[in-house]
Amino acid sequence: MADERSPLEAEIRRLIAIAGPMPLADYMRLCLTHPRYGYYVTHDPIGAAGDFITAPEISQMFGELIGLWMAAVWQQMGAPENVRIVELGPGRATLMIDALRAAKTVRSFYTAIVLHMVEISPKLQAVQQLRLEGLGEPVLWHPALTDIPGGPAIIIANEFIDALPIHQAIKQADGWHERVVDVAPDGKLVIGAARDPLPHFDGTLPRELRQSPEGSIFEWRSDAIALELGRRTRSDGVALVIDYGHLRQGLGQTLQAVAGHSYTDPLRSPGDADLTAHVDFGTLANSAEIIGGRIHGPLSQRDFLYRLGIEKRAAMLKSQALPDKTAEIDSALARLTETGPKGMGELFKVLAIADPKFGVLPGFEK
Repeated sequence: MADERSPLEAEIRRLIAIAGPMPLADYMRLCLTHPRYGYYVTHDPIGAAGDFITAPEISQMFGELIGLWMAAVWQQMGAPENVRIVELGPGRATLMIDALRAAKTVRSFYTAIVLHMVEISPKLQAVQQLRLEGLGEPVLWHPALTDIPGGPAIIIANEFIDALPIHQAIKQADGWHERVVDVAPDGKLVIGAARDPLPHFDGTLPRELRQSPEGSIFEWRSDAIALELGRRTRSDGVALVIDYGHLRQGLGQTLQAVAGHSYTDPLRSPGDADLTAHVDFGTLANSAEIIGGRIHGPLSQRDFLYRLGIEKRAAMLKSQALPDKTAEIDSALARLTETGPKGMGELFKVLAIADPKFGVLPGFEK
């Protein structure tokens, strides 16, 4: 059995033996960002050869529309001579490459750009450096958004927040208990509940959830990223968040693990699968607004892409494509805008946070 365990599982078991059951948020953080064994440290996860595919990998249309959106926002900002284009979790840099190709059509914007990539994965940073070096744009890498100098900025976070650690609590007879990872008597990792209830937890819940029945699960994230986005954008800044999630707080757990393009047990082989959970866009918006950012949206990815003209872009690509490629373009359009609870067009939401002095941002017009 010991030989089947991942190196990170051995480390997690050691920590549990020393300090007791581990909060789920700590487990998720270790699985993704442990300095030696974390998933994002050891894997190149995106694309057909990886574990999952993001919207930029589905079609160039996605990144191109984001690039034109950034150019329009820059003009709305007053066309500053130096603007920081920041991407959080750039993946294989596909979004930024497509975005900047489209942005070249607004030459004054293109020449004002300095790229800042926020990336913790050495493997992905190497890929990004290789793919971005031919653009002729200065590129800087940072481990965190807080490391980027102040000044006019456009921040893009596509499928970034879903990978930030979540806490969970479960309602029991004596109150809400934080969910933890522990070692069961049979030796397996399991998710259980902390022995003592969280103090005064009911008071932190939305009023409609305070009388939840036993067994209910409530999920939340630290508001650190939302507060930082609000702080960075309240003076000459705009942030665009695209991710899968829900519009308001509710009950239920959304933690999931993906490996090899299939769902797997989050406790199986820690460090070898991508762990994510839905984004609570309502709470994200409230936290960013409290610190001074103006909120635009959220709205569905489908509505946002249609408002930016994805149908026209698809038609243009089809007019220039070989006949055997037109079906591929139609398929990509359908996948990016598909409705239904599991369709990307509906499940994914788009939220912008901006300096209050800016008007309504492109794509968010009522």
